Amino acid sequence: MTNILLAYDGSEPAEHARKVVFDRFDPSMVTVLFVFDPGEAGYETPDPFGTDTELTELATERAEEVFTKFETPAESNATVRTVHDVGDPARTVVDYAERDDINHVVVGSHGREGVSRLLLGSVAEKVVRRSPVPVTVVR
Repeated sequence: MTNILLAYDGSEPAEHARKVVFDRFDPSMVTVLFVFDPGEAGYETPDPFGTDTELTELATERAEEVFTKFETPAESNATVRTVHDVGDPARTVVDYAERDDINHVVVGSHGREGVSRLLLGSVAEKVVRRSPVPVTVVR
C-alpha cells in the first residue's frame, strides 16, 4: 500500500506535482496537505494577541478555497483525503510524513534561483533535507 503526501497550495507548481502523483505513481492513498503560513498572510492575519480560533478559521477558509481547485483523475483508484494545518510549510510537511505512515512525499517547486532563493528559502529543499521518506520535487 503506497501512501503519498502531496503538499498542495493551488499554485502552478502544486498542480504539476498533483499531475505527477497520479500519472507516475499508483498510490493507494493520497493525503493532500495545505499548510497555512501565518507569516505570509499579510493584513489578513488575525491579531497575535487574539484567539487561536480566528487563525484556525482563516486557515480553514483558505484551505477550502485551495481544495476546490484540486481534481482527482476519474481513472484513479486512490483514496484521497484533504487535510490542512497552520505553521511553517516545510516543518509541517515533514511532521505529517513522520507521523502519518507516509511512504513518499511529492512537492512542487517554484524553481527560484539566486538572490530570491536565498531571501525566500525553499520549502522543497527543506523538505528534501528533513524528510524521513523519499521526496519527489516537481518543477
